Amino acid sequence: MRDQEPAPVERATRRLSTKETAELLGVKPETVYAYVSRGQLSSRRGQGGRGSTFDAAEVEALARRNRRESTPGSSPDELSVRTRITLIDEDRYYFRGVDATQLAARHTYEEVAEWLWTGTLRPGARFTAPKESLAAARRAVSALPEHSSPVDRLRVAAVAAATADPLRYDLSEQSVLGAARALIPTLATAPPLLRATYTDGAPIARRLWGRLSHKEPDEASLRVLDMALALLVDHDLAASTLAVRVASSARAHTYAAVSAGLGVLEGPLHGAASGLAHRMLVDVLDRGSAGLVVADELRAGRRVPGLGHRLYKGEDPRAQALFAALEELPAAHAALAAARDVVATTARHTDLHANVDLALAVLTTSHGMPAEAGETIFAVARTAGWIAHALEEYGERPLRMRPTGHYVGVRPPQPLPTQTGRE
Repeated sequence: MRDQEPAPVERATRRLSTKETAELLGVKPETVYAYVSRGQLSSRRGQGGRGSTFDAAEVEALARRNRRESTPGSSPDELSVRTRITLIDEDRYYFRGVDATQLAARHTYEEVAEWLWTGTLRPGARFTAPKESLAAARRAVSALPEHSSPVDRLRVAAVAAATADPLRYDLSEQSVLGAARALIPTLATAPPLLRATYTDGAPIARRLWGRLSHKEPDEASLRVLDMALALLVDHDLAASTLAVRVASSARAHTYAAVSAGLGVLEGPLHGAASGLAHRMLVDVLDRGSAGLVVADELRAGRRVPGLGHRLYKGEDPRAQALFAALEELPAAHAALAAARDVVATTARHTDLHANVDLALAVLTTSHGMPAEAGETIFAVARTAGWIAHALEEYGERPLRMRPTGHYVGVRPPQPLPTQTGRE
C-alpha cells in the first residue's frame, strides 16, 4: 500500500500596501481607495489595524484591465474606453443607466450635471463662480476683437478662470467638482451681454439667455433652453470628449482639459453644425419653401445640415425630446414647420432623420438668436460632460491614452536631404 501523500500546504496570499498598490496601478493613493469604493478592489486592514493591504493577484488583474486599450471583439484599429457615464443603445441614450431624455424633462441642467459627476441628484442645485474668476474672464474676453467666435470667447474665459484658481492643480474629486461648479457659470457669462435677464445665483439657462437674445424670455422658453442644455450635456466619446480624456490622461487640470474640448468643438462637423442648420432654416423661412434651399445645398456639394447621425438609425432622441418641447412654444411654430419641410423634402430620396442640430436651430431662429447661439449652448452644456469624463480619467492609469503610430513612410536608412537655396 502506498503511503498517503501529505496534504499540500496552502500558499499565503501576497498582500500589497497602499503605496505598492498605487505604484503598480500608476495612480495616486486616494485613487486606490476610489477603486475600493467602486468595488474594483477589496482591502483588508494591515497588522495592528494600521493602513490597508490589497491582494496582489487582484491588483495585478486590475492593472492588466487598465492597460487594455480595446474591449474583446472590437477592431484593433478602434479605440475603446471603459466608462460609466453615457450609454447609447438602440436609438436611446442613458446617463449612468437612466434615460437621458427623461432626466432632461424632469430635472434642470445643473441637477443633470451633478448626476453625471457624482451619481447623486441635488434638487435645486445652483452653480456660482467666485468674483475673481468672473472678473478675470470678463477682462480677458473684453480684450478680444469684436469678430471673435463664441468658442474663442469661451476658450479665453476658461484660461482666464484657471489663472484665478490657485487650486487648479489639485485633481482630487472635491477640488475638481469645486472648479466645475465655478467654471460653468463663468463660461455662461463670457459672451457679450445683450439683455440683462439674470442675477447672481440664477439658473445657468437664465444667465445664458441674456447673452443669446435681445428678446424678453418667458418661463416656458427658459425651460426649453434649460432642457436643451441638459440633453446636450454628454454623448459618449464624441471627438471633443476624447480630446478631454487625452488631456486628463496626461493629468492636465480641469480648465486645461475643458479648453482641449473647446478647441475640437469649433469644427463644422461638431459643435458648429447647429449654426449651419440655423442659416438654412432662416433661408427656408425667407423663401417660403425648403425645396429650393435643399437643392442649393446639394448643388454646392454640401450635406443638408441637421440631418442624420452615425449613432442612430432612427431619429436622434435628443431631437425628438427638443422638438416635443418646442411644440409648446407658439413662437417656435414657424421654424418647426420649416424644419419639417426640410425633413420631408430630403425624405423623398434619403432615409435621413432630424438630429439635435436641427432642433437646436429651431430654438435659436425662433427666438431671434444669432446663428452662433447654438454653438454657445452646445459648448456650455457639454462642459459638464467633459468634466465628468475628466473625473473618470483622473482615476485611471496616467498617460494610458497613448496609441502607437503605424508608420507608412519610406523605410530608413535614407540619405541626408540636399540643402537647396538661392545662389
